[in-house]
Amino acid sequence: MRFIRSLYVTNKFFYALLLLATCFVLSFFIKVLFPFVIALLWLFVAACAWDMLFLYYQKSKIVIQRKYPEKLSNGDENDMEIQLTSRYPTKVHIRLLEEFPVQLQLRNVELESTILPREIKAIRYQIRPTSRGVYAFGRCHVLVLRLGLFARKFTLNESLELPCYPSFIQMRKYQLLATTDRLVELGVKRIRRIGATLEFDHIREYVRGDEYRHLNWKATAKHKKLLVNQYQEEKSQPIYALIDTGRVMRMPFDGLTLLDYAINSTLVLANAAILKRDRAGMLTFSKAVSDHIAAEKRNNQMQLISERLYSITTAFEESEFGNLYTFCNKHINKRSLLMLYTNFETMDALSRQMAYLRMLAKTHIVVVVVFKNTELIDMAKKEGKKTIDVYNQIIAQKFVYEKHLVIQELHRQGIQTIYTSPENLTINAINKYLEIKARGLL
Repeated sequence: MRFIRSLYVTNKFFYALLLLATCFVLSFFIKVLFPFVIALLWLFVAACAWDMLFLYYQKSKIVIQRKYPEKLSNGDENDMEIQLTSRYPTKVHIRLLEEFPVQLQLRNVELESTILPREIKAIRYQIRPTSRGVYAFGRCHVLVLRLGLFARKFTLNESLELPCYPSFIQMRKYQLLATTDRLVELGVKRIRRIGATLEFDHIREYVRGDEYRHLNWKATAKHKKLLVNQYQEEKSQPIYALIDTGRVMRMPFDGLTLLDYAINSTLVLANAAILKRDRAGMLTFSKAVSDHIAAEKRNNQMQLISERLYSITTAFEESEFGNLYTFCNKHINKRSLLMLYTNFETMDALSRQMAYLRMLAKTHIVVVVVFKNTELIDMAKKEGKKTIDVYNQIIAQKFVYEKHLVIQELHRQGIQTIYTSPENLTINAINKYLEIKARGLL
């Protein structure tokens, strides 16, 4: 039974049979062809026997090993590798079939390659998950072919489950470029610091070029030489990501929802804040506030935030900003930067929540993220040739104009905003954070 289950008859076998049948039909009318057709038949039988004996030679087989990462990064291209070890005496052709998780919806992916004798071959490919959760890989199958008439199947029966976390690949990329001072390559702006920071560090000797207003006259008189106060960038400032898990964040864009983009941006922003020696925290809210992590800069803070972001679930209900204000007023006592990931599509939606945003802005720096609907913007710019196209263009222009009114109203109320397309959210969030730090608003 194992032999029958592992043996596959290929299309080439049936094409060869069809050719033989055609030759026999022709030999019925052309008698001189009959001996050659008989010889061709025996040649075909010999090729089939040799192909099968080669594939099922006792010591010949393919060893399959998965070299997958421990976890997947949501919204990114994840590198996957399957290692194949050949124990065949000659070169063989292989077809690799992986049973992908149902979330990926990959049903017709077949990887082909050739393996030399005794070679260890690495088959690499990439997958892009678009939702958090557990991705279950089934069995991995490899079909081995020599002449191509038959194929022998080898199967790795071990299933594998990989968790898909928020985009830690983006986080590592920003962290690496930050340590090498190359963040400008990703679009992070170099922001000139306005004024001076006020956090005292130490006293040092005066050198030419120091500001006279930083002279410490008491220390100068005591030591009889010019001494100045040395200041450093203010640290340990609390940075919070407030993620709206309500209905408005369900809108899809390039396979991900706005909620997933907000989660990925939160992970990168929290890591950037901790690298700047600030304190990073987060919370999610819909009808009620949940997943609260107080702003800290402990060694395991990023792990806590990552685990909490991974497990975020939502029913996509209508969000209650009143409950958010009550919670922040009770639990966030120090002046903080609140990066609010939400989306206001109309002025009516904004006006219902403006009172709570104004009250939050009295004690904190509130930055409201508003997402661009790039499809509507493209539709508004596209010239319509039919009547229905003109109607669609007018409606799209109305919604785009309404978005600009939302941004203007937030600015008029003294609330900072980030108006961005989803794919540029992370860059713009980091730039806004660095801008607020440079301006000394916290």
